Amino acid sequence: MDLLSIAARNRKPIHGYVLREYPNNAVEKIIPGTRRGRLACWGFFYAQYLAAIYIYPFIVHQPKSGLRSRPYTMNTILRLGNFDEGKMPASRTTFLEPYHTGMSNFLKLRKQFRDEANGVWRGFVQVPGTAIRDLQQFLKDSGFMPKANVDGVFGYGTQAAVRLFQEYVRSIGQDPSIGVPDGVVGQNTLAKIEKWKADHAGQGQMLCEWGKSSAQKPAPEFERWLGLLKSAQAFYSRNPGPILQKTEAYTGATDTKKLKNWDFSPNSIHLIGIRRSQEVGAARRENDDLFVLLIRGMVFRFWGSTDPNPGLAERADIPFLVEGQHEYQFGWHKVNNNQTIYRALRPAGPGVLVFRDVDKNMALTETDIDKGIDKKPNTTINIHWSGIGTTNFSAGCQVIAGRSYLNNHGELIDCSGFSAISYADLAKGKTRGAYNVFADLILSYAPPGVRTLRYTLGRDETFRNFPDWDASFVDTDVRRMRGMA
Repeated sequence: MDLLSIAARNRKPIHGYVLREYPNNAVEKIIPGTRRGRLACWGFFYAQYLAAIYIYPFIVHQPKSGLRSRPYTMNTILRLGNFDEGKMPASRTTFLEPYHTGMSNFLKLRKQFRDEANGVWRGFVQVPGTAIRDLQQFLKDSGFMPKANVDGVFGYGTQAAVRLFQEYVRSIGQDPSIGVPDGVVGQNTLAKIEKWKADHAGQGQMLCEWGKSSAQKPAPEFERWLGLLKSAQAFYSRNPGPILQKTEAYTGATDTKKLKNWDFSPNSIHLIGIRRSQEVGAARRENDDLFVLLIRGMVFRFWGSTDPNPGLAERADIPFLVEGQHEYQFGWHKVNNNQTIYRALRPAGPGVLVFRDVDKNMALTETDIDKGIDKKPNTTINIHWSGIGTTNFSAGCQVIAGRSYLNNHGELIDCSGFSAISYADLAKGKTRGAYNVFADLILSYAPPGVRTLRYTLGRDETFRNFPDWDASFVDTDVRRMRGMA
């Protein structure tokens, strides 16, 4: 069967339009290793390239009734890719470019939004009237989308703000009837928006608690964590230890920062990773580390792993990110895979520094540290999702579980009812749960113009160097969040 027949045979209807999908094993079925097979392979990739240029950009997810205006009703569903009448961006490429940085060129050529479920991409779809602008104005006024433009296009920023609104109503508002925080505005979410407006009528403003928070008036816990970073810089400047000595001696360009360049600004986004048991060999390393997000004067805590799960690594000498401060930027994970690519954080420039497990004992040991840092910075140590937390998805990346988190009040928030165990669950209406909260907080509350995050990685045993801190809280927090597992 030729490639065009394979493509035609595998057409799949998706939400009202037809998108041609090539099977993952199509090339493998064409006599691999022969001249004919090699030509077929090149032909297959060339066909995908042509499709990306001439077909994908014109595949638009349209309602069955087309783009004809209809009266706006409570039954209207608003979602990623929708735009108000007359608000279609002049250039889809220009509109998407700030968000699609780091995505493969092949996927950028689709000129579509990447949604949550596997393989779901959404084109620009017109909806009647000013529904999107009305939604965006509410999200801005209520503090879930403080910096985004009210432009009439339901983009990634609007999706993140909708999910935060849904999560806030569900958790802070203790109203689970809003359902799954999926970023889709249907009848139920619209009703909650109207209730919010009614509840705040006559109050002069309707800002949520998160919207009222700021770096200028931070929570005491926020200031305490920033103080710890400053104390750590001062302490390690005097007592660098073998890891930081090697970082300081590294002369090439890297996203791993020298001690003098550590950032403590309250206006920056800070993520702190606390590594545990890195020196203990484990064929199946668990998600048992703590992550602390400092943003907009607030503190949120998540759990996952700072170290690789050997079973997922491609090399026996698995990588371990060096301790210290690193600069990350908004981006994507699995950047070449149109089925599973999703939002994540990536090194901001040339890459971060890593040690290798040279003695291949599945742990970070003194032998590995003595051997020294990899000669080239690593551009693939991302910060991404780790399923519901039962399996560590890391092959060296920093990974965050979706089952639960601790909010800005230290309250345990359970996301297990809708959090996906794996990629397969995303096709069943589940989401990335707490990981989405993490990603959406960063996208919605990043200060204007800020597209990077400072990630400081340490280990629990170093807290003994700071008398005002007791490291036992790390174990307590992780146990609370993992206790649902």
